[in-house]
Amino acid sequence: MSTSSRMTVATHVLTWMAWVCPRRPDGIVTSEQIATSVKTNPVVIRRALGSLRNAGLVESQRGQGAGWRLTRAPESITLRDVFLAVEPDPVIALHSAPPNQDCPVGRSIPPVLRAVYDRAEESMKAELGAVTIADVARETVPGP
Repeated sequence: MSTSSRMTVATHVLTWMAWVCPRRPDGIVTSEQIATSVKTNPVVIRRALGSLRNAGLVESQRGQGAGWRLTRAPESITLRDVFLAVEPDPVIALHSAPPNQDCPVGRSIPPVLRAVYDRAEESMKAELGAVTIADVARETVPGP
């Protein structure tokens, strides 16, 4: 089992855009430019941007001067928004196959654990909702 870095990549992407886009006349950046900061393949960035676009956090421009821009101010994009855009699966999953239904533990544990996991995920989302991309940008690159 491995953990996903989609949330971290997407937050890096949006933080970089929040820092760079205002310094550009058109506010447009390319996936190649973003990939340089994340130090990954532009395909990984485009995948993240696609999820962020589906969530309404970024938009793409085609043709001459093609690229990406934020659709909302960094102050209005929370880490919860980012999480919901890029992490479709529960944070903690139950068994991929149902446990033994003839066993009292196997039969009864899934709903118990799901309730605990759901509460934990809601707490995490509440914490993520208190931090914006602007907050991350301010702490990442201090200054004017």
